[in-house]
Amino acid sequence: MQRIGLFPGTFDPITIGHLDIIHRSLPVFDKLYIGIGRNINKTAMFSEEQRLQWIKEIFKDEKKVDALIYEGLTVECCRKVKANFILRGIRYVSDFEYEKAIADMNRSLSPEIETIFLTCLPQYTSVASTLVRDVLKNGGDASPFLPEPVVRSLKSGR
Repeated sequence: MQRIGLFPGTFDPITIGHLDIIHRSLPVFDKLYIGIGRNINKTAMFSEEQRLQWIKEIFKDEKKVDALIYEGLTVECCRKVKANFILRGIRYVSDFEYEKAIADMNRSLSPEIETIFLTCLPQYTSVASTLVRDVLKNGGDASPFLPEPVVRSLKSGR
């Protein structure tokens, strides 16, 4: 059986913290989907299409990684792409409590899908999309927290 993972999130925008989790998870999976979830409770700064384009550009040379946009339950997206694992990144203990509750619910809905948690490296604990958006909204330089394709795109206005 192939080990197929889904890394769900809004990725608004994708950060170097996300890349840390993705790159370190690749030895675990035969295939990893980065799932841009539609969250009706959040107002995105960047369009889904822009976020998808960034991810596809970042991973254009990585055959094990693909990206998609999905709506609804994460476990339903897993079924569509035949993922048997959900990947989640953890920065703080409080993240774990929240993520464990979601993992327990997902397990109740789909016992065949397991959640795997990876803790981020210490240098990325403060890197969060929410904070990066605040820096961008207030005219600050968020480039130290963003992958190069995102930085280039923001500088060129695309």
